[in-house]
Amino acid sequence: MVVILRFTAVNNSRPDPVFSPRPIYKRPRMSDQTDVLQGTLDLLIMRTIALEPMHGWAIAQRIQQISDQLLRVQQGSLYPALHRLEHQGWIVADWGASENNRRARFYSLTKAGRKQLDIEVSKWERLSAGVNLVLQRS
Repeated sequence: MVVILRFTAVNNSRPDPVFSPRPIYKRPRMSDQTDVLQGTLDLLIMRTIALEPMHGWAIAQRIQQISDQLLRVQQGSLYPALHRLEHQGWIVADWGASENNRRARFYSLTKAGRKQLDIEVSKWERLSAGVNLVLQRS
């Protein structure tokens, strides 16, 4: 069974749609939603917190920033992934104060999480190399 997580992919190259009270026929196009295999979000989260502990909102913002605004991790995907990673023992959460002095859970990698991050990066590199070969040779 393959589980799909949803990120929002931002397409800044086209203008916002104009509201029209009448339906307008448009050719179907690719969705602005990008389906991502489960594990990719885990990899992005672990890589994001590898250098320093971060709270959930900051993790989502950092992923968006690093991806040049192409990936937006929605809370409905982020927090279940954080809980899953915590349950697996790859991250731990401690309470602290955020930048605006609000109470927040800060997530950091465990020793096992650092090992798992290395494994996941290796898997991702093999997968993306395979996809690139298919794209180049097709």
